[in-house]
Amino acid sequence: MTLHLRRGGTSLVLDLLDDRFPVVHHWGPDLGEVDGEDLADATLAAATSLGSNTAWITNDLPILPLTHLGWSARPAVGLSRTDGSAFCPHPTVVTHETASQDTPAGSTLVVHSSGTDTVNDLTLGTELRLEPSGMLRVRAWVRNNRPDSGRPGADLVVGELTPVLPVPDSADELLDTTGHHILERRLVRTPFTPGTRLRESWEGRPGHDAVTWLVAGPTGFGWRSGRVHGVHLAWSGNTRHLAFNPASGRKLLGAGELLLPGEVSLAPGQTYTSPWAFYSWGEGLDALAHRSHAWLRSRPSHPHRPRPVLLNTWEAVYFNHDLDKLKALADAAAQVGIERYVLDDGWFGSRRDDTSGLGDWQVSPEAWPQGLEPLVEHVHALGMEFGLWFEPEMVNVNSDLARAHPEWILSDGAGGAPEHRHQRVLDLCAPGAWEYLFDSVSTLVERLDIAYLKWDHNSPLLATGHEVAAPTAGRAGAGAVHDQTLALYRLLDALHERFPALEIESCAGGGGRIDLGIMERAQRVWASDCIDAHDRQDIQRGTMMLLPPELVGTHVGSGRAHTTLRDLDLDFRAGTALWGHMGVEWDLTRADEPTRERLASIIALHKELRDLLHSGVTVHADLPDDEALRIEGVVAPDGSEALYEVAALGQLLAWPTAPRPLPGLDPSRRYHVRLAAPAYPELRVTAGWMIGGVTLPGSYLTTTGLALPALHPDHLILLRATAVD
Repeated sequence: MTLHLRRGGTSLVLDLLDDRFPVVHHWGPDLGEVDGEDLADATLAAATSLGSNTAWITNDLPILPLTHLGWSARPAVGLSRTDGSAFCPHPTVVTHETASQDTPAGSTLVVHSSGTDTVNDLTLGTELRLEPSGMLRVRAWVRNNRPDSGRPGADLVVGELTPVLPVPDSADELLDTTGHHILERRLVRTPFTPGTRLRESWEGRPGHDAVTWLVAGPTGFGWRSGRVHGVHLAWSGNTRHLAFNPASGRKLLGAGELLLPGEVSLAPGQTYTSPWAFYSWGEGLDALAHRSHAWLRSRPSHPHRPRPVLLNTWEAVYFNHDLDKLKALADAAAQVGIERYVLDDGWFGSRRDDTSGLGDWQVSPEAWPQGLEPLVEHVHALGMEFGLWFEPEMVNVNSDLARAHPEWILSDGAGGAPEHRHQRVLDLCAPGAWEYLFDSVSTLVERLDIAYLKWDHNSPLLATGHEVAAPTAGRAGAGAVHDQTLALYRLLDALHERFPALEIESCAGGGGRIDLGIMERAQRVWASDCIDAHDRQDIQRGTMMLLPPELVGTHVGSGRAHTTLRDLDLDFRAGTALWGHMGVEWDLTRADEPTRERLASIIALHKELRDLLHSGVTVHADLPDDEALRIEGVVAPDGSEALYEVAALGQLLAWPTAPRPLPGLDPSRRYHVRLAAPAYPELRVTAGWMIGGVTLPGSYLTTTGLALPALHPDHLILLRATAVD
């Protein structure tokens, strides 16, 4: 049976055959009112003959290609038993069920498929979901059907379960992201050459060099041009993303959990389900990103109230906690319009630096002899919410917790594991550990009326195995990343169930854990520990390919960036931070009054614009890759207004330049474009459209565009466009 599914401008054409999992023949532009059976003949493929046998039907590749069908590239399914069997699963008959499921955003189309292998005593299954946004989600599962006879060999070890989808043959270039701590999510392009491009994370989280999206498209595709297809894995542990360009058959993209050897061992009757692989496509990267933004915004858990502008104390005071100083910082924060005050690291146990106390989640009587209540009461009296920093998954060896429960520390089985920032990893699955964390965090949230948790995760999970019996692998010494990730999800879910209004930020040394799995439980991410606005331009651009602006923390730092020692003016720093969930991380008590007034005016502008910023469609102008200019913005869903940032990150080779386009406007409407206040006080506006603005057709603005003022490196302007008819 050939099935045609349509949602959100996307068509999905599937063959549902009885000897394999769904075969994808089309995933991309809406084909219109076409019956699936009308496409059946077009999906038939010629056989590839090897001798007298038909080994492979090139166009009949299922989303779980299995070796018994002739698939000879990297296997999508890796299973085994201790007796050596089940290495080649072979379901004899695959059944398919289709359904429609109502969601707050509309109807989701669902296809469930399953096939039982009676020889190897297992069942494999897949699930596809075409969401109202046009996003496609895919996952797979395997169940161990062997009777529990008590004999060795009954357990089924899962090594890999990675669904794949085809992409057009015209896709000859790949794009993903890479980076490191304080320089995350830089875009990287590579040719889509024959063979396999494999990107993996082995550090127990997606990492600072995370793929984010693995995108395939025609060479030179841009933000607004070139049809692209991409995959992202919604998983916060070890990950694997693949791009196949095999010698025969179609080009493919896939993603799945990277499982450590023996990490998932299924006892009889148990099931393993892979994380969701999210697939998006579009005419350019903007359109691909819009589908993930729309899906995130459609969830009931998505934050819908205005995102409070916050102040984080870290780069203001670090570990030097003093009540009078922190109260003065709160006063200064309230003066400039801050709405949420977040106390960072250093408030608990013996935590006066990063060498001790981590894990002792009780307020330090040394640093806070009166408790945190005096500060919290002061913050609340100023009309601000209170937030607090935690790092629950980590522990210092020099802590009361580690001394009381050394068996709660993950290790390599020989008593050791590498320390990072003087810390080790707490086993959330060890008996009593999860409950300790839940009770410790809950007690403080309730007692202090905490509205927001900054949830950090600074150390990678390297050489991390269970010291006690493992929930999934069933024995001590087994790899712990899979169990740890699921236990984290349970912990965050339980906190949200107990405190429905509580907001949680995902931070992992900055941007080390940003994925759509953690976003089911977090209302914000910290994109990077780097607040240098110059580097933040690219960090935020890469992060917002996946997440809409309201979920991305963007802070105004001090005049000299703490991580890079670069000096930048306030307008550029604050103008860069305005684009996401805005915050401040800076000792405002040292700022003079004119500086505070200037900051307050930009925070007020952010508040004026945040309904647009946090509901609109993100857009980027296609400019030469080697040009130091950035033009990006957000357009209201109905096209009635837009905000643009024009930023110079370096010296352009030619200036004045040709006019530059403002993307995303409705070509059938006319727009009045003007400078958004405040502009640089020193920017000389003496002639042309910048004096009072200009009114032009959207068709002109999106193609030819506007002549721009000369900007020095690390300067920006903000432009507002308002429809006038």
